[in-house]
Amino acid sequence: MTQIICSPTKYIQGHGEIRKLGDYCLQLGSNRAFAIVDPYIFSMYKEDILHSFEVNDIHLIMREFKGECSLNQVDEIVLELGLKDAEVILGIGGGKTLDTAKAVSHMAGLPVVIVPTVASTDAPCSALSVLYTDEGDFDYYLPLKRNPDMVIADIDIIAKAPARLLAAGMGDALSTYYEARACRQSGAVTHAGGTSTIAAFSLARACLDTLLAEGESALLDVKQGIISSAVEHIVEANIYLSGVGFESGGLAAAHAIHNGLTLHEECRNVLHGEKVAFATIVQLVLEKASEDEIAQVIAFCKKVSLPVTLKELGITSSDMDKLMVVAEASCSQDSPMKNMPFEVQSVDVLEAILATDKRGY
Repeated sequence: MTQIICSPTKYIQGHGEIRKLGDYCLQLGSNRAFAIVDPYIFSMYKEDILHSFEVNDIHLIMREFKGECSLNQVDEIVLELGLKDAEVILGIGGGKTLDTAKAVSHMAGLPVVIVPTVASTDAPCSALSVLYTDEGDFDYYLPLKRNPDMVIADIDIIAKAPARLLAAGMGDALSTYYEARACRQSGAVTHAGGTSTIAAFSLARACLDTLLAEGESALLDVKQGIISSAVEHIVEANIYLSGVGFESGGLAAAHAIHNGLTLHEECRNVLHGEKVAFATIVQLVLEKASEDEIAQVIAFCKKVSLPVTLKELGITSSDMDKLMVVAEASCSQDSPMKNMPFEVQSVDVLEAILATDKRGY
């Protein structure tokens, strides 16, 4: 099987990067830019963004992201682009803003610069957009032709986001190594279109090592308003190491169980990475991983306030039928559960969820 690794063409992380976006667009040879910007970022950083484009004599149109990351909105923006003669798309903000920008660049055939303002997921680097209906319900995954041309992380902005978002990003990143390991054992085809590479697996391992070594201190620093080297390292782990690690290393049980948990109404307000963290422990239980490994992951989750019990996920009812729905959905035909190195049945998942819940207390 062909081995494939994919990643953004360039990943840039530093301080004050929001004031250099015009410079980076100029590197792409673009003189007309169209930016889709999160409303909060628009209100707080509009002048900083505009200045770098004015200095470089690049024409910039900024559009506040409103509504949903839906196909209708993407089509509307693509039509608008046709009238503005843009040469590069920028997405500046959180997940739905970035996914909209990636989808627009895909449809319009233009390069895209992604500027995440939180480090709550590993999605910014990926060649994938999650589309929703105009009402906010999940619609479908849109595979993109390529990864972003640039991903630019401004530590000064990301560190000001709520600490819970950084912790959720660590929860999403936590699964990267364990899922990549499962895919490596099974020989699964990853989102990159081939089997994992040494490089992708090494990045996944580096992601886990960084989380375990510096995650707790980074979270404490963000809560105190300190931008430390630990914060910088965790931002890189959450966005880049996990982003390339999951896409080219592969997904397995942890994200399959996360997808099942989205169907349980009691945990719908729980963040993506928070659900993934719990599901990562479930995967380890399914694998019959060593007691030391399971204990290490549970201890880490507790240190950074990630859920280790059903109650912490918001699930307080003892309705086994609802949990079985979660288990069955995690084993659906198109689920990444198929990437595990052994066959997993829904009853196995249910038993592992219950066992994980007991371990968390």
